[in-house]
Amino acid sequence: MRTKITALLLSLAALWVFAAWVTLREGVNLLWVQQMDERISKPGDVLVIKLQEERRLSMILAGDRTPENVKAVRDKRQETDAAVAEYTRLADSTMVRLAGDDILERRIEASFTALAGLEEARGWFDSPTQQYADHARSNYTDAVTAMFRVYDGMATLDDDQFANDTRVLVSINRARELFSQEDALVAGVLASGRFTTGSFNEFMQLVGAQRHAYAEVAQNLQESFPDAAERISSAPARIKTSGLEDQLIALVNPRKQIRAVTLAEWNSAAKTWFDETYDIMRDSGDGLVEDSIPIAAGVIIRLILAGGLGFLAVVASVVLSITTARHLVQQLERLKEAAHELADVRLPNVVERLGHGETVDVNAEAPPLEFGDDDIGKVGQAFNAVQETAIRTAVEQAELRRGIRDILLSLARRTQALVHRQLTLLDVMERREIDTEELEDLFKIDHLATRMRRNAENLIILSGATPARGWRRPVPMVDVVRSAVSEVEDYTRVTVMPIDEVHLVGRAVADIAHLLAELIENAVSFSPPYTYAQISGHMVASGYAIEVEDRGLGMSDENLELINQRIADPPEFNLSSSVQLGLYVVGKLAERYGIQVMLKRSPYKGTTAVVIIPRELIEEGESGAPSKPLTVVGASMPESTDSPSRNGELFSAPALVPPPAPEQAPPVNAPPAAEAPPQNPTTQSGLPVRVPQASLASQLREEPNEATVDDDPGRSPEEIRRIVGAFQSGTLRGRAASVESETE
Repeated sequence: MRTKITALLLSLAALWVFAAWVTLREGVNLLWVQQMDERISKPGDVLVIKLQEERRLSMILAGDRTPENVKAVRDKRQETDAAVAEYTRLADSTMVRLAGDDILERRIEASFTALAGLEEARGWFDSPTQQYADHARSNYTDAVTAMFRVYDGMATLDDDQFANDTRVLVSINRARELFSQEDALVAGVLASGRFTTGSFNEFMQLVGAQRHAYAEVAQNLQESFPDAAERISSAPARIKTSGLEDQLIALVNPRKQIRAVTLAEWNSAAKTWFDETYDIMRDSGDGLVEDSIPIAAGVIIRLILAGGLGFLAVVASVVLSITTARHLVQQLERLKEAAHELADVRLPNVVERLGHGETVDVNAEAPPLEFGDDDIGKVGQAFNAVQETAIRTAVEQAELRRGIRDILLSLARRTQALVHRQLTLLDVMERREIDTEELEDLFKIDHLATRMRRNAENLIILSGATPARGWRRPVPMVDVVRSAVSEVEDYTRVTVMPIDEVHLVGRAVADIAHLLAELIENAVSFSPPYTYAQISGHMVASGYAIEVEDRGLGMSDENLELINQRIADPPEFNLSSSVQLGLYVVGKLAERYGIQVMLKRSPYKGTTAVVIIPRELIEEGESGAPSKPLTVVGASMPESTDSPSRNGELFSAPALVPPPAPEQAPPVNAPPAAEAPPQNPTTQSGLPVRVPQASLASQLREEPNEATVDDDPGRSPEEIRRIVGAFQSGTLRGRAASVESETE
């Protein structure tokens, strides 16, 4: 609005300026004439006179190099340099550029160039010979000619008579320059005592040119300056100089010593005539200035009459427009502020409150604003409808999202309950099954159910709730890691390295196991199938560090930085975002417990996920020695609320096989326990054979009786497999009974 009103006012002002320019042009021209006179004419006249005087003295010096002539030239050069500096300062100004056109600007630059050539001429005059005197004199003549060209390019008043009178006065100055050239030539000749052929011919030409110029000036002055014309025609000084010129012209042999005219006689007559013409030009100029006064006054009067009335009309229009525009702008400002408040404050506040489950009153949050009944008021009414619709839509969208979240949460809870029941049933079936092949299939189903439970818990976390699983007592960290590994699809490619013997508080067991499972799943999913993922854990200064390292292709620094940022500050979950849900779950779980999760490059070109669990969630055990490396060869774990149990909770249903050697060998993945051969000899009934003194130290043992060992090498592999399966089933039932007794 401001821009449009300003454009309207500017167009009105432009129209007034255009109308007033017809009258203003004369006033501006008057100003330019005044500036030209002050900055060019006056300093230029002084400079021309100084150049003419220095030229004359330089010619005398060339003809008679006496100390007096040398001093006179040096003094005059100082005066000339001062005049050049003043003229350059005033002519090379912004005001002159504004007042003149391109032609005048080029002529002023040409005058600067000509004045710069004086130094070369002075050097020639300072040489002891007269070889270049005439050429040096021409440099002064060129500088004066350049000044006259500047005068020709200057502006004048828009009055024909005034312009004609100005040109007449300039012609006087040109005639004086011709006589000044003659004066310099004759003075130099008389100082040396004789003419040369060239100088005599030039003298004859200058005499003819200056006499013709003065005659023409006198004729032009008759109309406007008759007194000046009479003075030029009958001045005694002119008659005197003309007589001396005639005597020099009448010389029989100009190359001989001149005795008819002396230098003193010529200087006296020439100076008198030169001063007389200057007085004539000055008096005529004063009269021209007096004639310009009524012209300038008329210009000013017309400017006031024509421009003043238009200016008053423009001012009245501006005042009216500003008054009207201010009222419109104020209403629009209120409307803009209301829109910004709705977009930046009220609507985000409503969305945030809705996200927290608060009830929002649409009428209270979108009160109607009063803008009047004019056109702006109608826009305000439309804005009231817009803000009410926006807040109402936000409320409806929040209710829709809340409903979808509740549906997802309900489905997830139901799925979690069904999976829990399924795992419980599988646990019972596994305990009573003795067939190794069937037991192996049950283990696979158990593992699939465990992964289904993790997906259900993902939905619960995405819905903003927490899974129902938890423990009242601390749990060993190694069991938490094993539980996480058991929830991974490709668990056989995961190796658990030595882990410090610490305990994790019970309230964080399920969520941290879930967090680790997501990271482990990500590690094995994005690495080649022939590689392994390693898990290690140890105490650090800020807590307990768990590292999950894969041997994949790795990620770029940009992707690592982006994922770390999303984990550290998880964004609001969007239903349309289906990529990297696991990392979103990791970020939400880490935020819940203050856990630091960071992905970095692995030395093996893969990716390492570092999880720092705070110290307040860690309880260190009695021994700080790390446990032996174990390889997970099973899938599911038992379920409980107090202590480690089955079905994906903390213990793996298949055996956790220790390394084959006593020393700390690198962990390897063993085949399923159901296919492992027994390590000790057994009886026909399947019971292990007791080895006497096996628990004693070697120093206390006696020689074993080989007859007591019942080695029956005749058993088939199927019988051995059945015996091992029965042993494993009994072990699991024993563990379950132990857990139940502890719970009671």
